[in-house]
Amino acid sequence: MEAWLIGLPVIAIAAVAAHRAARYGRRGGYALAGAGVALLVGAVVLLAVTAGASPAGAAAHAGHAAVSAAAAGTATSPTGALIGAGIAVAGSTIGAGIAVAYAGAAALAVMSERPELFGRAMVIVGLAEGIAIYGLVIGIILMGKA
Repeated sequence: MEAWLIGLPVIAIAAVAAHRAARYGRRGGYALAGAGVALLVGAVVLLAVTAGASPAGAAAHAGHAAVSAAAAGTATSPTGALIGAGIAVAGSTIGAGIAVAYAGAAALAVMSERPELFGRAMVIVGLAEGIAIYGLVIGIILMGKA
């Protein structure tokens, strides 16, 4: 749990840095891409540290999970559920970003020719953004199982 608490300020700092980097055009984009790669490497290191932090604690947690899984009749893996939640959120966010990019570009093109279609265009962009919300909901459900 401490790893997540450490990660939250890092995400907030990255968001502020992204906002400031947007002011510098292409050079800021390169800096932002480098920061993204650094955050990815840090996240992988954090995952490796939390996955193998304490063999004794992990064994005790695995024993508790095995007892509760035996009672439920299923095998569960808390680490697997968290990784699955991360994959669900990351995949849906990337997909939503791609969808919003294309839908938003098309919506701007339509609104430049016919401004009265603003409402319809924004509904389509909102539907594309809904993909990320679905992934977030699945991620929350999977984290509840961990």
